[in-house]
Amino acid sequence: MPNVPLSLRIDAEIKERIEQEAKSLDRSSSYVVLQAISSYLKGKDEKRKAIAEAIAEADKGVFISQESMGKWVDSWGTDNELPPPEADIYPSSK
Repeated sequence: MPNVPLSLRIDAEIKERIEQEAKSLDRSSSYVVLQAISSYLKGKDEKRKAIAEAIAEADKGVFISQESMGKWVDSWGTDNELPPPEADIYPSSK
């Protein structure tokens, strides 16, 4: 994919930090900014994917009750720590 120019305004402090990072990496400021943008966009894509997967899982209607989760969490750090709870709420059959 061809590179195209992009212009933006940033705070002087941020520009200085980018330049410092570029110098420490022996790279250009453009490289540092491109890496930061790529990382940001990748994180956003991963978040959207995780949300879509969580929604699909929730749509199945199988959950762990608050009561079971509470008992498990309350047992943390005690001599009788419980294993993680299993699903105990299922969709009702109609």
